Amino acid sequence: MSSRPTAPARRVRTARAARAVVFLAAAAVAAIDLSAKAVSEARLTDSTVDLGPIKLQLAYNPGVAFSMGDRLPAGVIVGLTATISVAFAVYAWYRAPRAGRLERVAGGAVIGGAVANVIDRAGDGVVTDYLHTGWWPTFNLADTFLVTGCIAIALLHARPERVPSTPEPTVDNPGAPISGQ
Repeated sequence: MSSRPTAPARRVRTARAARAVVFLAAAAVAAIDLSAKAVSEARLTDSTVDLGPIKLQLAYNPGVAFSMGDRLPAGVIVGLTATISVAFAVYAWYRAPRAGRLERVAGGAVIGGAVANVIDRAGDGVVTDYLHTGWWPTFNLADTFLVTGCIAIALLHARPERVPSTPEPTVDNPGAPISGQ
């Protein structure tokens, strides 16, 4: 005879599953980006690929977004970006059980993109970029995941909070709160 898990055990299991979604999404994003960077370095050293609105073109960025901080020592940038990544991962760890599925995946995209760029930069002090538009600085998939994840999280937090409707007291449900109380 099997017994039903207690409420605290279900909450722990649910929290673990929620956190797993975040960190599995982060691992997938990091793996996709680091693989794309490796392929780009192997295939785009002396060439570009024109895909219409975007070109695959190898570039290296010693700074962060828009090459800001490109004159700082690589160790400083790695340290700062790693610290920010860890801080966001800790936030995501605590937030995940209360977040919806989309927010969990978006959080994983942010963490995975940040971690992939930290790993890439740790080796030689630069981040490998390969997506070039001609009108925007060259970037990579990690940047795209990071920005898209941040925008999704911001939009999710900007929408009005849904308030569960409270049933009116009836003969069948006399304990329901009375409106205005």
